Amino acid sequence: MKFDEIIVELGEFGRYQRRTFFLVSLVGIACSLHGLSHVFLFGESDHWCVVPELQNEKCARWPELSPEECDAAKKDASIPPQTSATRLYKYDNCLRYNLTGIPPFYPGIDTSDYTNDTLQCDYGWMYDTSQYKSTITNEFDLVCSKSSITNLMASIYFAGLLVGSLVFGMLSDWLGRYYTFFITVALFLCSNLAVAFSPNVIAFGVFRFLVGMANISSYIVAFVIATELVGPSFRTVTGIGMGFYWSFGMMLLALLAFLIPDWFVLQLVLTLPLIIPFFLIPILKESPRWLMTQGRFDEAEVIIQDIARVNKTTIPEPLFEESEKKEILETNQAQQATVIDLFRTPTLRRRTLIMMFCWFVNSIVYYGLSLSTSDLGTNDYVAFFLSGLVEVPARIYCLFGIEWLGRKPNLCGLFILGGIACLCTLFFEPGTAMTAVAMLGKFCITATFAIGYIYSAELFPTVVRSAGVGISSMASRVGGILAPLILILGEYWPPLPLIIFGSSAIIAGLLALLFPETKGKTLPETIEEGEMFGKKPKKSKEAASDIEVTIISGNTNPAFESEKDL
Repeated sequence: MKFDEIIVELGEFGRYQRRTFFLVSLVGIACSLHGLSHVFLFGESDHWCVVPELQNEKCARWPELSPEECDAAKKDASIPPQTSATRLYKYDNCLRYNLTGIPPFYPGIDTSDYTNDTLQCDYGWMYDTSQYKSTITNEFDLVCSKSSITNLMASIYFAGLLVGSLVFGMLSDWLGRYYTFFITVALFLCSNLAVAFSPNVIAFGVFRFLVGMANISSYIVAFVIATELVGPSFRTVTGIGMGFYWSFGMMLLALLAFLIPDWFVLQLVLTLPLIIPFFLIPILKESPRWLMTQGRFDEAEVIIQDIARVNKTTIPEPLFEESEKKEILETNQAQQATVIDLFRTPTLRRRTLIMMFCWFVNSIVYYGLSLSTSDLGTNDYVAFFLSGLVEVPARIYCLFGIEWLGRKPNLCGLFILGGIACLCTLFFEPGTAMTAVAMLGKFCITATFAIGYIYSAELFPTVVRSAGVGISSMASRVGGILAPLILILGEYWPPLPLIIFGSSAIIAGLLALLFPETKGKTLPETIEEGEMFGKKPKKSKEAASDIEVTIISGNTNPAFESEKDL
């Protein structure tokens, strides 16, 4: 029996599968906590130069001044007003007046009457700690000329995602899902602990790179473990369902960051949940589907019997005949294909490039919006919580919308609507209205991300399905690397990042019109069927001849709109 046939006998989403899905999906919460913790670890607060001439001035000579009024008077006397249109603060963040030769300080002194000479912050900075008690930004003074390092750290993290998905993806296929899962979780735990004790920003970047490697790897392996155990009719539910854990992690992150304004303590608290997966060592089992592909049928049969016992079902015995074992192994070997096969034929090449672009756009827009919630002009914690909350209805919509309208109209329409929402934020001042429009964009891009996983798996032929989804995922990681760097462009022209995000999403939506619809269609198995999938047969002798050759050669799985077309 093929594994999908066995799953039908066992129960497509029985008690064993539900239990496994719930347990391994918990790692999705941890992945979300650390995947987007950058927003709060590097939280930006108002900062200004340390002025040594006034540092010890306590305003004791003016007892009528409160401490707050005293601080304001000292800043008025020593810090130039903010002139940059990209900043929301009253005082310049990177300059101070040269007070050499200036009369002694008194409240209300106008320094500009004596000098316009300014200096860089040669004695360091002071930070507003009303919101963030401590962040990486003020720990290592990543402000002014070093401000771009904060976005660089985010790109380094996303580079870790790219490398991790490649390295541990291959390890999972070679070593198995079970051992790879716990290896990645162990790396996840250790690297996050190292982040908390980073002595400098270089060490922080190295450890965050390792966090990125472990984060994406543990999430992907958990996703594979969950989906390989369920039947065909429940793969959409489990595929989208795991995303709810990610969204819940975002909302939890906003709450924890609000309660813990110290980055070091926050990092340790976010790391603690990574201990939980190790309690699953005696509970989780290797994927029987993977064991069958490796020819380890006896081990697979033991796990399948265990699934049947938990699900209270029975399976036929013997489960595998020798002829069936041989057929399964020969089929697996025959279906081996490489990424190169995605680009050999014109139709498959075009669809691969478009799908890669869609995944790339998904990533730059999703992470661009998530990492810039503090720029919306509302409370940072509320904006980030809403950013996670809006993902819940987006994923719920995907569960039903793709079956109602289909994959193609949803992917196209949501991309375009999300792009328009990003562009519309340019016409609003920071505040409630801008936040509402940005959340609409986040809703759309979250939905396209979820649809992309399903659409990719259905669009690529079986022999190159893993390669197609893999290379699309790689394009997504490249988008993640570039998203923080695109945000840096806002320092030079504030609207530019949103223009890039919005226009890219609209282009991706228009390109998605070139995809065939896969809803309710028999999916392609071979490269040849992938080339013909979604095409209307030509009414010519040459086309008829091609169809006849396909049928004679034994490719009877229809890669057409319907069997009637044949």
